[in-house]
Amino acid sequence: MTKWVYSFGGGTADGRAEMKGLLGGKGANLAEMSSLGLPVPPGFTVTTEVCTYFYDHDRKYPDDLVEQTNEALTKVEEEVGAKFGDPANPLLISVRSGGRASMPGMMDTVLNLGLNDETVEGLAKRADDRRFAYDSYRRFIQMFGDVVLGVDHHHFEEILELAKEDRGYMLDTEMTAEDWAKVIEDFKAKVLAETGEPFPQSPKEQAWAAIGAVFGSWMNQRAITYRRLHGIPAEWGTAVNLQAMVFGNMGDNCATGVAFTRNPSTGENAFYGEYLVNAQGEDVVAGIRTPQNLTLRGKEMNNSKLPAMEEVMPEVFGQLDDVRHVLEKHYKDMQDIEFTVQSGKLYMLQTRTGKRTAPAALKIAADMVGEGLISEAEAVQRIDANSLDQLLHPTLDPKAERKVIARGLPASPGAASGKVVFTADEAEAQAANGEKVVLCRTETSPEDIHGMHAAVGILTTRGGMTSHAAVVARGMGRACVAGAGELRIDHKSGVMRVRDMELRAGDLVTLDGSTGEVMAGAVQTIQPELSGDFATIMEWADKYRTMAVRVNCDTPQEAKVAVDFGCEGIGLCRTEHMFFDAERIVAMREMILADSGEQRRRALEKLLPFQRADFIALFKEMAGRPVTIRLLDPPLHEFLPHEDAAVAEVAKASGLAEDQVRARSLKLVETNPMLGHRGCRLGVTYPEIYEMQARAIFEAVAAVEKETGKTVEPEVMIPLISIEQEFTILRQLIDKVAEAVRKAEGVEIRYLVGTMIELPRACLRAAQIAEGAEFFSFGTNDLTQTTYGLSRDDAGNFLGSYEQCGLIDQDPFISLDQEGVGELMRIGAERGRTTRPDIKLGICGEHGGDPASIEFCQTVPLDYVSCSPYRVPIARLAAAQAALARKNA
Repeated sequence: MTKWVYSFGGGTADGRAEMKGLLGGKGANLAEMSSLGLPVPPGFTVTTEVCTYFYDHDRKYPDDLVEQTNEALTKVEEEVGAKFGDPANPLLISVRSGGRASMPGMMDTVLNLGLNDETVEGLAKRADDRRFAYDSYRRFIQMFGDVVLGVDHHHFEEILELAKEDRGYMLDTEMTAEDWAKVIEDFKAKVLAETGEPFPQSPKEQAWAAIGAVFGSWMNQRAITYRRLHGIPAEWGTAVNLQAMVFGNMGDNCATGVAFTRNPSTGENAFYGEYLVNAQGEDVVAGIRTPQNLTLRGKEMNNSKLPAMEEVMPEVFGQLDDVRHVLEKHYKDMQDIEFTVQSGKLYMLQTRTGKRTAPAALKIAADMVGEGLISEAEAVQRIDANSLDQLLHPTLDPKAERKVIARGLPASPGAASGKVVFTADEAEAQAANGEKVVLCRTETSPEDIHGMHAAVGILTTRGGMTSHAAVVARGMGRACVAGAGELRIDHKSGVMRVRDMELRAGDLVTLDGSTGEVMAGAVQTIQPELSGDFATIMEWADKYRTMAVRVNCDTPQEAKVAVDFGCEGIGLCRTEHMFFDAERIVAMREMILADSGEQRRRALEKLLPFQRADFIALFKEMAGRPVTIRLLDPPLHEFLPHEDAAVAEVAKASGLAEDQVRARSLKLVETNPMLGHRGCRLGVTYPEIYEMQARAIFEAVAAVEKETGKTVEPEVMIPLISIEQEFTILRQLIDKVAEAVRKAEGVEIRYLVGTMIELPRACLRAAQIAEGAEFFSFGTNDLTQTTYGLSRDDAGNFLGSYEQCGLIDQDPFISLDQEGVGELMRIGAERGRTTRPDIKLGICGEHGGDPASIEFCQTVPLDYVSCSPYRVPIARLAAAQAALARKNA
């Protein structure tokens, strides 16, 4: 027979803390606290398997659930010395949800269940307090009516407010027993009017209705949204916990509260929390009354005049402080606890791992290692890698006022305020004059790169989390909000509109790239501070990780940031970004518009010194670390002019008529450039382009080695290989250039040649490609696009609907699709290694900075991951966590 129900209380429990998958977090921890001998009111947990059964069987329960529930309820009755539904001595219970992962406030709870017109009198006599009993009954009707019967909460609040107004009361605590009795009758009348049925008087009927409501709340909209945002699978389900009620509202020797065993904001090892005298749990949450500090220190720090629990109930506070230490020592982590004091006796209602800020997480982990509670490896595993974003970017001052005018995707973290500009040129010009600007575009392209670099923030009305704007912004460490569809930009008139508001060039806006909010005006920002705990945790992480962490960057400035953050090389240098500088773009366009190879070579000779200088600067900044350079990848039409002035400039430089320039530009435009004439296909058809780039790389190697005496080993990456012969042809070209430079410069040129694996065919033909390729770098941005047949810039318009429908768990451009794209990566890695066992394998798509994707890369396994500069610490920590998880598996 399946065990559907697990009991706890009285110093024993059927379950344990490690049974969260079955009992949910709350049930598992209640069982664990009971086993530790802590004062936990007795109860039982209906497992998550019942939730699964409930949804699989048209909201019906297993046949033997009623019998198991009755047996567990009898145990509670015996432990408490009261009987459920007994008019003379009633047992009251709470019914609470409890998923495997904490979902605070998302699901439903019912307190004081078991009260009716008869048992309320029994409760009044037993407590010798009629007011308390009727207060508890009205609370029950209000909560049960809202959660179970669907009578909106505001109906009950209106009745209560009118009752207080009639009597001249300000507070609920002024209501007498007789007042509450009248309110209860009004509540029941409202239930009848709204539902057509009287308020249920049978405690058993109440209990099963409440259990059904909790299971039903697993699929309410707010729970669905929360799960989607936090990556919680719907199939986990929730448990339901039924527990004997204890009352914090029986008088002045009663209280209820919430506490953290350490400060969740700072991480300080100090008891932190609040309580209310003569109250139930929802009073603390609802904010109807001002909560009081637990400790005298907290009271002083908050300049509160209300007495602390430490002085009002010193004996109980001492017991609670002892529990704090027991729980921390047992769970070896900061705990978030809920408690009730009934007639001077302490009861523990919940403990769970407490949520905390990133600085607090680092401090708590480092301190607990120092205290001998956890090991360095456990400290590394304890930190949420993504939370480190809080430490790496400016944030908005939480005290500052803000006027949110639109919302988009939180594409690149950090906050920035600046003047609105609508063109990259204007951004660059104003930034050169010392202005802080926010570049606002419908969408960005590589042509905007100079303006994106000059801006403090980037705002687009189209595009997703891996759009051009998002990817480049993250690489540069710029705040970016993408896909803010409420906004409309009229580039011609220089106006950005949202509803009835117009913003013009020069107006101030603020972006919060961590939330996706766009605000009118300037909002004060706070610069992050990297504490000693941060450095300590990073040092520990580097001890355990087995994958190297490289950076995707194109400039010495970005490289310096990445080195400071601990990168071990460059995994992707996009050479196309180097051609958009004003000094170079004309020569680049001249090359593209040339009719012959000789004309192209003449134009490329103009670009060679610039490209060589770029590589020299990068090699020096990386100081001997490996540098992977991707040869030209985007289709040529992206470089061509659109404005009349630019067309005239190119025409003059190339000796062509303006009409010829426009005609040639039109001819190069492709229907689907993502799948067109780009990457290695450019090198095959126009070999002089890759010749120039290879020469620039190797001449830069020679120059740096001569100047510094240090070895430089570039890795030349050929993009978009799908046919192994493409690689063979271009490898021969690169080797020929390297030999020519070696002879000319008299320097031994050490280098690797490899490819970016970004097409499904390349994964399938990896064994053949590896005959010539010394490394593979998985370009998962494009591999995801080509595997799914999706455009990453446009898919954001409908992928949200796919997530809501359950078709996908998350956007595959944000976190790697391990079943599809990941399987192709495994195939590519395995087949590549069969030909070349020592082939170097890495990832350079945006997934290289995503912890879940990094964990997958550990299993392939890859030699390194590469990500944007501001995600290097995140990748270092995530790589260590992945290595430890695999070791412990």
